[in-house]
Amino acid sequence: METGLNNAASAPLSASRSRLMALLVAAAFFMENLDATVIVTALPDMARSFQATAVDLNIGITAYVMTLAIFIPGSGWVADRWGHRRVFMAALALFTLASVLCAASQELWQFTAARVLQGIGGAMMVPVGRLAVLRNTEKSDLLTAIAFITWPGLVAPVLGPPVGGFLATYASWHWIFLLNLPLGLIALVCAYRLMPEGRGEHPHRPFDTVGFVLCALACVGLLFGLDFIGQAPRSGYGYLMLATSALLLWAMYRHFTRHPTPLLKLDALKIPTYRITFNGGSLFRAMVSAHPFLLPLMFQLGFGHDAFTAGLLVLTLFAGNIGMKPMTSWVLRRWGFRTTLIGSSLVLASTTFACAAMTSATPLAVILPVLLVSGMARSMGFTAYSSVAFADMPQPLMSSANTLFSMTQQLAFGLGVALAVIFLRLSESVLGVNSESLASYHMAFVLVGILTLVSMFDLWQLPRNAGAAVSGHGKQTTPTK
Repeated sequence: METGLNNAASAPLSASRSRLMALLVAAAFFMENLDATVIVTALPDMARSFQATAVDLNIGITAYVMTLAIFIPGSGWVADRWGHRRVFMAALALFTLASVLCAASQELWQFTAARVLQGIGGAMMVPVGRLAVLRNTEKSDLLTAIAFITWPGLVAPVLGPPVGGFLATYASWHWIFLLNLPLGLIALVCAYRLMPEGRGEHPHRPFDTVGFVLCALACVGLLFGLDFIGQAPRSGYGYLMLATSALLLWAMYRHFTRHPTPLLKLDALKIPTYRITFNGGSLFRAMVSAHPFLLPLMFQLGFGHDAFTAGLLVLTLFAGNIGMKPMTSWVLRRWGFRTTLIGSSLVLASTTFACAAMTSATPLAVILPVLLVSGMARSMGFTAYSSVAFADMPQPLMSSANTLFSMTQQLAFGLGVALAVIFLRLSESVLGVNSESLASYHMAFVLVGILTLVSMFDLWQLPRNAGAAVSGHGKQTTPTK
């Protein structure tokens, strides 16, 4: 049995086993993304426990997201060195332990330290798990497996705030983190039984320390620079950080193209189906992540709804995500990646512009269908981009391609929220209104819609049969249920 597991990297697993492993990674992804957003509505209760202000608790969110961005680039090297199963289980155990430490924290510094540990676990957990799925799944089953993995990335940001608010109101904020304990223990047992050992082809290659440092500093500078611009758009400090981040990215690119064993092999960017995911796909994911941030604020501050009503309205996006999933494989097999991605982007842009036209007088009969269709477009585009990225990827480049994908995906989530804040501040300045004005949200949604259209630029260069080995487009195959 053990020998079979160790050799699984060279022989793809059965379809049923690869799907179970994908569900396991999806569960880990859900835990990671939920913990990134669930504490937002619980901040006031947590602040009272730590005898601090709610604003001070933002360090818990920032520390978690920053740690993810810093350590994800090293996940591919760690997985190749010590194996998928060992690293995934260690990361899962660390994430679960850190969750307990978060719940047990008595001081703000203790909570922040525990969140950093959570971030380290999350940075290794999901990228390594996804890499195990990519290396052990047949091309024909890859679409279904990736659909399972990508779903939590859409659902968790929508469910996080209402779940956190419910637990903080009717139980205690500590349960936000304690719930990870049984989930983590179950996932550890499943990982031991399902995941192959799976070391890389070059497990003893040296670690690229310089590349790691350059990548980490560039990512931190980018996110902090955008965040600072959102808070103080007239200050030059944020723009200086962005300029520094750009220089670091340039230095990182030169280093990776010249180093004999770089942390990230940029050769993956030469593959068209991967390159469009890196460029336009990152912008698409950023705009997707802006919606769950802008909508609750617009419904509360612009429409005058209470938090509970706003949360229920935003859950319509979740319903759209769920409703689209059963049709994802059929749509891609019927129309292929190129047409599906173009259609999803156009639909998402249209519903975004529709949000820019909503007011408190707009009937629910209009608002709910718009949000439902928007959720379906988000789900379809998100899954299609995540699947086509690895459709033509050769195995030697899979580790670096997966690490780069995970890093840009995490940055896109942070970038979307940061840009949404910048758009709101820009709208307030241009229109001369305050943060509670509905007009500022309308203008922000217009800008998000425009950038969604911009993200389509790369799609027109894709051939119509791009990624056919994964989508089955043009082949006489039975859709996977």
